[in-house]
Amino acid sequence: MSRKLLVWLHVVTSTGWMIMALALFVVVGHALAGRSWAFEVALLLDVEVLQFMATTSAFSGLLLSGLTPWGYFRHWWVAVKFAVTMSQLYAGIFVLSPNLHPGGSPGLMRVGSLLMFSALACQVWLSVAKPFGRTPWARGPKPRTASPWAFAACLAVPALDYALGELVLGGATPVLSLLVVVVHPVVRAARSRARGAVPAQRNPTQRNPV
Repeated sequence: MSRKLLVWLHVVTSTGWMIMALALFVVVGHALAGRSWAFEVALLLDVEVLQFMATTSAFSGLLLSGLTPWGYFRHWWVAVKFAVTMSQLYAGIFVLSPNLHPGGSPGLMRVGSLLMFSALACQVWLSVAKPFGRTPWARGPKPRTASPWAFAACLAVPALDYALGELVLGGATPVLSLLVVVVHPVVRAARSRARGAVPAQRNPTQRNPV
């Protein structure tokens, strides 16, 4: 159940991110047409909704890969989604958001919001079609699916991040999400090496070789 809930969270926030990107494109068009109030709406959408949807979508997608046999880089479609997601996040933070004001670049505002929507639509296709097969890094043992409590714990992280940002940091900042995303692959790799280092136990009914 907790795994399905994490999938549900990923689908909802990814859809919300895509819808907010399209809404931002429409609002930016009104702003550049001379309606100055639209810049306030664009900034409100970006800061209060889009950023939280984007970080939660990225976090839940990464953890769904990391907690299941899909892995991070075992399949090309997962690796491509990872690259596109990271590109979108950084482009939104360092390129699009700083331009959402009357003195910002009209081209960056229009093209940036439209490209964000298009990239998200492309990711939906990747999730459905799962193309391109496996990567060269898929030769090792298949990762195990994590326990239900791990999926349940990941469900709580975005909510705790939101509460921490609103009550302590003064804005939505994915501190816990980033910490989990960075630490989890290291812990998982260490556990995989530990399992591989444990020698297989000999069947007690098996006779010693002559």
